Amino acid sequence: MNEKDTLILAIESSCDETAASVVKNGREVLSNIISSQIELHKLYGGVVPEIASRKHIEKINQVIEEALAVSGKTLSDMDAIAVTYGPGLVGALLVGVAEAKAISYAANLPLVGVHHIEGHISANYIENKDLEPPFICLVVSGGHTHLVRVKDYGEYEILGRTRDDAAGEAFDKVARAIGLGYPGGPKIDKLAKEGNAGAIHFPKAKIEDAPYDFSFSGLKSAVLNYLNGCKMKGEEIVEADVAASFQKAVVDVLVEHAILAVKESGMDKLAIAGGVASNGSLRKAMEEACAENHIKFYRPSPIFCTDNAAMIGAAGYYEYKKGVRSGLDLNAVPNLKLGER
Repeated sequence: MNEKDTLILAIESSCDETAASVVKNGREVLSNIISSQIELHKLYGGVVPEIASRKHIEKINQVIEEALAVSGKTLSDMDAIAVTYGPGLVGALLVGVAEAKAISYAANLPLVGVHHIEGHISANYIENKDLEPPFICLVVSGGHTHLVRVKDYGEYEILGRTRDDAAGEAFDKVARAIGLGYPGGPKIDKLAKEGNAGAIHFPKAKIEDAPYDFSFSGLKSAVLNYLNGCKMKGEEIVEADVAASFQKAVVDVLVEHAILAVKESGMDKLAIAGGVASNGSLRKAMEEACAENHIKFYRPSPIFCTDNAAMIGAAGYYEYKKGVRSGLDLNAVPNLKLGER
């Protein structure tokens, strides 16, 4: 390792993945360990915060030990500890924050609190070594749908956001209504491949005076009304068509808003991030729209779209380099806004 290499041990526990990673210089992942609880929460049709928190407590030490072992490094090789401290489920976040503070204190390492959404955006740096700010990033996950201008590392301006349901939330609710179960996103993505996306016309919400904002609750209601209408009339429901038509309505809006933001900002770079960014239909539609409009398109591999600690290590590296340090009074902030500290 040369003099200038910076190693970050990163921890992520904001929802139902317990994750740890060792990241070198913000872009090279030496290990990325993720312990998922999806099978457990499937029983309940969604994430149960209390169960998630308990599972994090059970798993966090072994996940960190494995991340260090796989990277071939020890705590004494680390330059800092980075941890997600918000937004997310408060009990889940607290497990990661408490662990990071304990390691920081015991190993005498600087502590850097990282914003979860900043982590998602920074996932793009891992595989795209040429990507540098400024660029536009569309963040789509279970809890967030944001259109962000990335002005510099750690500097963000939110151009648009959802007024109600996040895209991922709408996927989960529609999947439940069709009877697909949890997690909704991947199941709708898979079923939609067998359906006709033009079979049913679902509405696309436009918000006056806010061309970059999103709204998905009306679309979700339209799907539920369509399903109820079919049941009342005794008409057959072609689930694949419902999934494909709903997915198209979401994807079209996401693509239109993102392309508009890039054009109006005068930039030529668009990135996507967050769990829904692993959706095959969205990735394909974005790729085609960017090619048509001569925009460079960046997307993380699916493993870096869903919650992971490598993205927290990438974001943490740039914060660390800027001199950001968190005290041992760092606390979980479940509703942390992007750009707040």
